[in-house]
Amino acid sequence: MDQNPTAPAPASHISTEPGAGVVPQFAAPPPSRARRRYAVAGTGHRAGMYVAALTGDHADVGELVAWLDPNPARIDYYDAQVGAELGLDGPAGLPRYVPGEPAKMVAEQRVDVVIVTSLDRTHAELVDEALRAGADVVVEKPLTIDADGCRRITKAVADTGRDVVMTFNYRYAPRNSTLRQVIASGAIGEVTSVHFEWALDTVHGADYFRRWHRDKANSGGLLIHKASHHFDLVNWWLADTPAKVYASGALRFYGDRNAAARGMGERPERGTGTHGDPFSLDLRADPRLDALYLQAEQHDGYRRDQDPFAPGVTIEDNMAVLVDYRRGARLSYSLNAHSPWEGYRVTVNGTAGRAELEVVERGFIELDADGNAVLDPSATPLGAHDPLRPEGERLVVQRHWQRPEEVPIPAGIGGHGGGDAILLMDVFRRDLRIGDDPLGRAADYRDGLRAVAVGIAANESLLTGHPVTVDDLGLGTDL
Repeated sequence: MDQNPTAPAPASHISTEPGAGVVPQFAAPPPSRARRRYAVAGTGHRAGMYVAALTGDHADVGELVAWLDPNPARIDYYDAQVGAELGLDGPAGLPRYVPGEPAKMVAEQRVDVVIVTSLDRTHAELVDEALRAGADVVVEKPLTIDADGCRRITKAVADTGRDVVMTFNYRYAPRNSTLRQVIASGAIGEVTSVHFEWALDTVHGADYFRRWHRDKANSGGLLIHKASHHFDLVNWWLADTPAKVYASGALRFYGDRNAAARGMGERPERGTGTHGDPFSLDLRADPRLDALYLQAEQHDGYRRDQDPFAPGVTIEDNMAVLVDYRRGARLSYSLNAHSPWEGYRVTVNGTAGRAELEVVERGFIELDADGNAVLDPSATPLGAHDPLRPEGERLVVQRHWQRPEEVPIPAGIGGHGGGDAILLMDVFRRDLRIGDDPLGRAADYRDGLRAVAVGIAANESLLTGHPVTVDDLGLGTDL
């Protein structure tokens, strides 16, 4: 299940036959093994992947036993889904809890693991309270949004000795794990620098400016919420730790001031009910968004379809970051949230050569006859393909004094570049894995700390205009 229907769904999203060696091997659960009891904290669209997993492929090793969310309509949606999957005549009727009650939920429902898929600013509190109540935690990225949150989680792990799993699904995408294999093989020598460019298009990118992410107090901005994925990849590719960060960024495209400066005129207050505006999202066009958000507004007033050019946007849409790594490599990173196409380019320079990964997830955004953005171009006659920017992925390695060679990328399964389904196996069956993963894809809270450390330092650099040393952030542990 897609976590966000505005994100591209490239070919790897629908693949069902993974390439050789992509999927780890797991033993069957022994008959005596009790299913682990899971609770979901945060029932927005991001929870859908985990709910589907625990009522589908991983129902033999885990079961959902409770919900925690302030909005009853969103709980209703997933509770009905679970009831249908269980073959019940109606909703599952799982117990419900509200913020402030994770300890009560863990105790009353004998919860083994709390899955945290709530607003980013609530992660640290929920992780801390779940650990101290006696449960392990699976937490969606980012781990948290600031240094205080890092310290709180670090202390909770130290005090309880319990487990925190980070769900960095991009590690599991074969294109990214293949690049890690190339680097680890020594084919390009010792890495000296990495350039990483990520382009979000005006459907997916705009979505961060429609919803709660637009307020930096909620998300930490895209340098935390989105880029923690990317910084984790670089940390993992290099098997290294960020040491110093300098950043520059601004809100240059979205927001009311930019709209006024470009003479965009009067804008709709929200996307639902708006026609002929490619920046608007009509929640009624997607049954899941309609149920989770439009039909849930009466309970909390949250609007999932705000105009990205309305007042109140406090995050950046253009960012550039320089990172020094402890072993000497340097990263130059850029993120743009208003590109006409979506994908990324990574260049890794080494003492023996260079590796280049290019990924096009959506080559362009198609408009329908009324001027609305088409979320699923594959359903249209033209599709999403263009000969000048075809969707796809390519990894090229070129050693000094040699011709370039293309490195085959095996197929994955599920969304996020073919990584989601493989990630879920590791999340729910890690204790059944046969042998170690040579790629080291499973991530824990320390990986989460290293990823957000770059974004936290970058946000500090944006404020001060100066480089920030990661050790000076006081994250509660030596990275």
